[in-house]
Amino acid sequence: MPSVLRIGTRGSPLALVQTAEVRSALERRWAGEGLTFSVETITTTGDKVTDRPLTEIGGKGLFTKEIDRALLGGEIDCAVHSMKDMESVLAPGIVIAGVLPRSDPRDCLIGAKGFSFTELPKGARLGTSAVRRRAQALARRPDLQIVPMRGNVGSRLQKLERGEADAIILAKAGLDRLGKSDVIGHIFDTEVMLPDACQGVIAIAAREGDSRIRALIETISDEATLVTSRAERALSAGLDGSCRSPIGAYAEIKGGRLVLDGAVFSPEGDETIRRRIEGAPKEAAELGARLARQLRSQASPRILKVLGGA
Repeated sequence: MPSVLRIGTRGSPLALVQTAEVRSALERRWAGEGLTFSVETITTTGDKVTDRPLTEIGGKGLFTKEIDRALLGGEIDCAVHSMKDMESVLAPGIVIAGVLPRSDPRDCLIGAKGFSFTELPKGARLGTSAVRRRAQALARRPDLQIVPMRGNVGSRLQKLERGEADAIILAKAGLDRLGKSDVIGHIFDTEVMLPDACQGVIAIAAREGDSRIRALIETISDEATLVTSRAERALSAGLDGSCRSPIGAYAEIKGGRLVLDGAVFSPEGDETIRRRIEGAPKEAAELGARLARQLRSQASPRILKVLGGA
């Protein structure tokens, strides 16, 4: 076991806060064992290019490929990611070694004038670059003007303050972790705005063959979050999900059963296919794959066209 465990991460404020949570959990678990931890920040392509939608520049992998390269090259021992930003299929040689307990998975609305979603004026400008959020917002408010908006949480809040949009949608988990919950004007119920697969989950990646590091990380991993994430990732993979795909997924364990909600949308929100499946938690991956097949079989040609592999 190395005396210093090097943790790789993006350098955004949210990424650093999430990495601090992982580091603290590891320090608590391994206190007195002579193990110390360092944080290595890595700038990704997704951090460098913020003036264009991810759909135009390569997708979710733009937030992970440089970190993957450092991990596989032995420059770091593990990496911390927002699991929703990870590709459905990981780079060869990399595995998810553990996850922290999931934070609030819901989306929320932040409005410059304090409007709730239903109170937004007709034709209001809503800032988001997520096709999933766009589709679900337009499904309920087709009058809204969608304004593409990328960047970290702080930069998007600044764009809102500058009047580039009347309201924006962000993940509640990120705002909570950054201590910015006071800006939230409205929290969407998951029945109204189905989250992105694994939204609110902090994942720790490691090299597949590094059993020592994997064993160390597994000691802080939350089993329930790992199970529900497995179901959601299997659903996304079964639909060839990417940042280009309007897909929602949310799994919970209720009464010892895993309940998975999944949906696919047309980009303009005028078509929605939403289904639910449940079963034993040990069948999480199969349940996700099965629900993906059901959604794909029932989707219209227009929706299939925007799903990968259609």
